[in-house]
Amino acid sequence: MARTRKFSTRALLGAGSLVLVSALAACGGDDSGGAEPDKLDADADLSKQSITVSNWSGYMPDDIADQFKKATGASMKSTEHATNEEVMAKLTAGGDSGIDVAFVSGQYAQALNDAGLLEPLHDDLIPNLKNLYPEATELAFDEGNKYSVPYTWGTTGICYRSDLVDPAPTSWNDILDPDPKYSGKITMLSTERWLALPAQKALGYSVNTTDDDELAEMQDVLVEAKKHLLGYDDTTFYEKLISGEAVMTEAWDGWCGYGTLENPDIKFTVPEEGSDLWSDTMVVLKSSENKEAAFAFINMMLDPKVHSWVTENVYYNVPNAPAEDLVPAELKEQFPQLAVTPEQLGEGEVLVDLGEDSTKYTDLTTDVTAS
Repeated sequence: MARTRKFSTRALLGAGSLVLVSALAACGGDDSGGAEPDKLDADADLSKQSITVSNWSGYMPDDIADQFKKATGASMKSTEHATNEEVMAKLTAGGDSGIDVAFVSGQYAQALNDAGLLEPLHDDLIPNLKNLYPEATELAFDEGNKYSVPYTWGTTGICYRSDLVDPAPTSWNDILDPDPKYSGKITMLSTERWLALPAQKALGYSVNTTDDDELAEMQDVLVEAKKHLLGYDDTTFYEKLISGEAVMTEAWDGWCGYGTLENPDIKFTVPEEGSDLWSDTMVVLKSSENKEAAFAFINMMLDPKVHSWVTENVYYNVPNAPAEDLVPAELKEQFPQLAVTPEQLGEGEVLVDLGEDSTKYTDLTTDVTAS
């Protein structure tokens, strides 16, 4: 089955920006005064409403505005952000950002909600919420889906060349303390929470730890591991695997698939020590003046035919049972990570916002990469 590679630049938000959002919340960022959510009209004439949606490039169908207009009568325009940091800067700058719906990763949705910037979900306007797997309603950053709707989810592991690595990697220590013959042919992710993840799990610690002694031990492991690295790489690691410049990389599951598309010897595995569970979400801004249309958009994105597009084109799993049922079996055979079950994904530890303690990961990353 021929596929066009499409992907979003999911480089994630730095801790400093999360601290900014946390500070907004601590200083009264929520200006609602504890007021009840807006009363919305389920029978509103959506043809009179227009919304702006901010998303990563290539993360939804190109004709989504036409689909939305046809389905609801409302109009929409799309704007793109390259990173969570970029869109968060817009959303936290004060005043109306002009954005009605934003796609942000789960822990950042949590930070926005803590700052009082999100409209609580109006479940009656999102009947397709019923399509979510039960596990998608229990994510630690928003248990019960009070303010965010999961759009994609996945995990982090080792992406490797099965024809160049023998035996296959099974542990995070395979990249932290590799066989000498692989030294200089390994990359790790540079984004703060993910740079730390291999050491966290190898040592048996939580992906959300803020314990100073544990962080110090992790730093020692990561500094030692740096001696074996080709480098840190969030966006082109799969190209290094294709060329053979790298043989093992720390990777997000979906991104590993971009390499598999070019070379079927590129495989993905979750190490035996376990990993994370990340999720990208859809949120509605409290400042939106067209909330009925905003929730109608989210409802349409949860339609199985619409939502399955993500898996078939971006190679990420979606937490939508009917949508997953539409994914061709041959695609799951080509990309085995697309065949994982919600129960298997649920074995990963959900990343949450750490508030002011996020700076500890900024310091850790700075110290490791500068060593």
